[in-house]
Amino acid sequence: KPKDVLVFYVNGTKVTEPHPEPETSLIVYLRTKLRLTGTKLGCSEGGCGACTVMVSKWDRLQNRIVHFSVNSCLAPVVSMHDCAVTTVEGIGSTKTKLHAVQERLWKFHGSQCGFCTPGIVMSMYALLRNNSSPKMPNIETCLQGNLCRCTGYRPILGAFKTFTENKTGCPMGKLCCKNAPPSEDNPENDCSDCYKPYDPSQEPIFPPELLISSRNHPVSPLKFVGERVTWYRPTTLDQLTDLKEKYPDAHLVVGNTEIGIETGVKGRCYPVIVTPAAVEEISFVKYDQSGIEIGASCILSNLVQQLNKIVEEKGGHLTQPLSAILEMLHWFAGDQIRNVAVIGGNIMTASPISDLNPILMACCATATFMLHSRGTRKVPMDQSFFPSYRKTCATKGEVLLSVRIPFMRKGEYMKAYMQSKRREDDIAIVNAALRVKFYPGSRKVEEFSAAFGGMAATSVMAKNLMENIIGREWKDDLIDDVSAWMREDFKLEQNAPGGMVEYREALTLSFFFKFYIHIKDCLCKEGATQDEIAPEEECTKVPLGGNHHVSPSTQTWEEVPENQPKDDSVGRPLPHSSGQLHVTGEAKYIDDITPHADELYMCLVTSTRCHAYVRDVNLADAMTSPGYVTYVDHRDIPGSNECGVMNGDLVFANGKVTCVGQVIGAVIADTCAHAQRAAQLVKITYEDIFPRILTIEDAIKHESFHKILHLNAGDAAAALDASEYVIEGEIRIAGQEHFYLETQACLVVPQLESDQMEIYASSQSPTFLQDNAASVLGIENNKVIVRVKRMGGGFGGKETRFVLVSNPAVVAAKKCGRPIRCMLTRQEDMLISGQRHSFYAKYKVGFTKEGKLTSLVNNIYSNAGNSLDLSISVMERALYHSGGCYRIPNISIAGHVCKTNVSSNTAFRGFGAPQAMLIAEDWISGIAAKLGISGEKVREINMYKEGDNTYYGQVLECFNLPRCWQECRQKSNFNERKEKIEEYNSKNRWRKRGISCIPTMFGISFTGFFLNQAGALVQVYKDGSVLLTHGGTEMGQGLHTKMIQVASTCLGIPASRIHISSTSTETVPNTSPTAASVGSDINGMAIKEACEKILGRLKPLRENLAELSWDDLIMKAYLERISLSATGFYKTPDIYCNWDQKSGECFGRPFDYFTYGAAVSEVEIDCLTGDHVVLQTDIVMDVGGSLNPAVDIGQIEGAFMQGYGMMMLEEPLINIRGELLTRGPGAYKIPGFGDCPRRFNVHLLQNSRNKRAIFSSKARFGEPPLFLSASVFFAVKNAVESARKHSGLFGAFRMDSPATCERIRMWCGDQFTKQYEKHTQNDENVKPWSFQA
Repeated sequence: KPKDVLVFYVNGTKVTEPHPEPETSLIVYLRTKLRLTGTKLGCSEGGCGACTVMVSKWDRLQNRIVHFSVNSCLAPVVSMHDCAVTTVEGIGSTKTKLHAVQERLWKFHGSQCGFCTPGIVMSMYALLRNNSSPKMPNIETCLQGNLCRCTGYRPILGAFKTFTENKTGCPMGKLCCKNAPPSEDNPENDCSDCYKPYDPSQEPIFPPELLISSRNHPVSPLKFVGERVTWYRPTTLDQLTDLKEKYPDAHLVVGNTEIGIETGVKGRCYPVIVTPAAVEEISFVKYDQSGIEIGASCILSNLVQQLNKIVEEKGGHLTQPLSAILEMLHWFAGDQIRNVAVIGGNIMTASPISDLNPILMACCATATFMLHSRGTRKVPMDQSFFPSYRKTCATKGEVLLSVRIPFMRKGEYMKAYMQSKRREDDIAIVNAALRVKFYPGSRKVEEFSAAFGGMAATSVMAKNLMENIIGREWKDDLIDDVSAWMREDFKLEQNAPGGMVEYREALTLSFFFKFYIHIKDCLCKEGATQDEIAPEEECTKVPLGGNHHVSPSTQTWEEVPENQPKDDSVGRPLPHSSGQLHVTGEAKYIDDITPHADELYMCLVTSTRCHAYVRDVNLADAMTSPGYVTYVDHRDIPGSNECGVMNGDLVFANGKVTCVGQVIGAVIADTCAHAQRAAQLVKITYEDIFPRILTIEDAIKHESFHKILHLNAGDAAAALDASEYVIEGEIRIAGQEHFYLETQACLVVPQLESDQMEIYASSQSPTFLQDNAASVLGIENNKVIVRVKRMGGGFGGKETRFVLVSNPAVVAAKKCGRPIRCMLTRQEDMLISGQRHSFYAKYKVGFTKEGKLTSLVNNIYSNAGNSLDLSISVMERALYHSGGCYRIPNISIAGHVCKTNVSSNTAFRGFGAPQAMLIAEDWISGIAAKLGISGEKVREINMYKEGDNTYYGQVLECFNLPRCWQECRQKSNFNERKEKIEEYNSKNRWRKRGISCIPTMFGISFTGFFLNQAGALVQVYKDGSVLLTHGGTEMGQGLHTKMIQVASTCLGIPASRIHISSTSTETVPNTSPTAASVGSDINGMAIKEACEKILGRLKPLRENLAELSWDDLIMKAYLERISLSATGFYKTPDIYCNWDQKSGECFGRPFDYFTYGAAVSEVEIDCLTGDHVVLQTDIVMDVGGSLNPAVDIGQIEGAFMQGYGMMMLEEPLINIRGELLTRGPGAYKIPGFGDCPRRFNVHLLQNSRNKRAIFSSKARFGEPPLFLSASVFFAVKNAVESARKHSGLFGAFRMDSPATCERIRMWCGDQFTKQYEKHTQNDENVKPWSFQA
């Protein structure tokens, strides 16, 4: 037949592609071919949701049009044949009107950096196309596949909650302008904040031509041939089985959720792909009296709908396996995956942590296979079904047709369990499915099956347990025997893949115990036994913490005075200046810039060894790869190969590498795909160097330190000896990946005239990039122009480490004389760009019998990595914050900056202070445990007071921490809730609650004092409009929004008249990084000075022509030849520090001022699994006179959730070769929507003024609130303490960060965990599979 042509629709427009490439994903096609850049690429794994689009098609089985969200990074463009794709551009724009989803998200301040926003918009949009009045559980489910690193999720959930009511309203609530009395400024009581009702009848129609074609013409088979891959779409079972027999190694792919990661992330190539998506014979769900049969190509989201109907029709007992599947599918991935993945893929992938295979094995399911030349055969899904890792019993050429699941019989019960690192959209650590059948009328076991995932290379049956339990009575004495049998069934080696050995083994027993309680309750209710479950076990029947965010959250702030002029925008909660662009996808990031005609793409070649000599770089295969242009390395550098902070890094390694991920060279090719393929073909020969120093412990052993800092006050040793009590302790704090949604990216455009370079970058420090580029090129700074429009998140990760990308790119641009583009993949970015420093501390604390601190001796270690970068500055801030909020008369701290063979760690929100303050709160907790009093009491006894001196000599002025502390406790009803928690814990054995109140104080300024300066340029045009430029960069923190408000107030004009285009070294030179929370302080002051200069020039005109409007005044000034452009400059006054590094004595004022806050968090933990939920968080934060309460509250919430990730969830892991294992969202888990506190209240401290910053404000509130997430950490510790008391364990215990489910479970220390604690042989020659650096 004629060659097939790909036909589909995008935003209502027909797209015809005569030469489709099967390896091209939908997102690449949208962005590069159609130039629809609103859809963002965040991970290429389908794990972040930034790439979400909606796909619509005519479903022949359902006989209707269906709409569903998909990850366009995984969907091959060829799979869109006969579909209609809707992107964020297709539902609304600033040029026409915003869709209701976009409008509400914008007005509820639901975007910050904006990179994730289009994906979130499209997930919600797809839900509304299927359900115009969703309930809150529907909304939360539809967002399971989306991540946001900035907002903290609360405003997004708040915006979308309005669709559950489907009416007009206002995000300001009672403060809506319509509720205020009429005024001269607003006589009609209009409210710009109010949002319009959602009208589903106004949605775009399905393309009529496509509808007619789809309904009236049969589906035709397709074949697309690409550069390396041939893609088939058969339409009948006969065609499918024939293809599979012809190409037995061909992969059958429907959703591409597994193979898409293999090809897109791991670079693998599968020459033949066959998709059974159009084969209706295996896309069914049917059932009879004995069971249900599910076609292998049944889409999981469709399966959920069908199973729910069957469960409702048949009742709960018969359909227990279906209920188990439904529960697992709820936690399995997100809607974007469930909408395209099929049950056959889940089975045939044969993952050892499959969510469904243990259920199918436990319930005695049967699979049906078909070979084209032989016919069908049925195979029981037992242990033999999965003979080895990622293998099934299917023979060559066989196709899985269906799986049959029997219904439960009388006296038969089944339940499934799963535990993962994150509650939603995460793979299992261990999962289990257990089934039992009793002899009629008894509790004697007749049949029993137990299948587990995560305990072997395959899903595995518990053989000993299943054999020995037969004939036993379902009574309490069974537990001990089951424990012994399961220890025989599951013996993991110390270095077992996946790690967490003791925890995984303990989970198997925990799951059985949960099942035991469940069945015991069922038997009692059905009259088979009178043995009721104990009242303290009733809690296991209730979902942990409740399922959904049903409680309203509160945000309060100080309103502007009634007499404040309308055009004076400072203090008003204005939306983000780019908010509308975020929600419509119109906001442009680096990779959205239109490609130049002669542009090339760069892919880095990085080291795969952590410490080695580079003996050879072989380019032979790469050079023959399609699209290859050239290769650059250290030999191509015209200037210096040294770069980074204090020239501590290399642009390209030269003969030696000191970490995995170090840049050796770069491949330049015509496209991104070709560059990536060619880079994989570069072969490097190494000679390893020993020792490999990977961890802090390794550095201590080998005395490998960049530097050791000392800070002393008083005589700590003598005071310690004289103390009534002394405790010793240690704590380890893991690093943290930045996980900004936009990875490191740059576009370098060489200007052939005068050797100039123009660099568009995602950078927090344009000047630092300029300095490095000029040095590498051997030219002066004035020939390098750096432009930063916005970043898709930064968090410190783009303060210095962007040079790993920008420096090779400028070398390539110089060599090729053509524009060079590079955007790291998520996996590359996580590998090479560094993280938050991991810390380890060993301390001694002296105190009185009342709990008053007398002395602290603290040895702190940080893992700096293979270069120094900012690690000394990070340690300096850590030492400044090591006392927390507490007065310590005698102190001795040593900060060891460890030199190791991991990627250099760098700045991260908080810059060492959160780690130091967590260490401080750890010894506060230890003191409380020693004295038997509450931690809150110890904190109050030792908290600084107004006028106190810190141990480095700074006097505390306007000390608002006690106010924050008391207000937070009061607003949260702390004392009352604590009593209720104690009562709850006394009645429940396997669920515990905890509560904690934690204070914070954070110093504001760069500790590198020369950086505390800023410049600005204000230009007023003849029409009265203002172009504002300053030295800060916008990364989502709302800096540009606040600076517009500052200029608006200074000039007395509406904020709408002021525009910020971008940050550029061309307009404001010698800028400091946007960091240290000083962005709004220093840049705001510089803007104020520039505005005052202009106003000073206008003053004579204004005095004589008072009646003139602003526009007329400006035109008059122009005609009078008055300069309407002014620069402003500011340097922070009165900061200094005399720090003698030898003696450790320190005295001065290193910080301009402090920010203060307090948080109360309440948690509930599952003692059997270590799972937890945050029930409520209340925050009171001192922001001074807020420049923008909405922006500040958003920053507080976002910082809290990022800190929550640091304290509770995120754990970078490496192996013994120094390779980072946690790369990408599949392996590294940041908090999701489901981790947001069930109730999240934020209050800005009122009547607070700060005389040392712009308009009495305080800081750019990205960093100070982050540590308040420690309230969750210590609330969990409070809950664990209660669990330990039940087990007879009292007193202090070590609790490292993050407090993952693994650690929480093992800390509980009950009769189950004790059987597995350190059971493995600790052979020094056998290293764990993974560990923290």
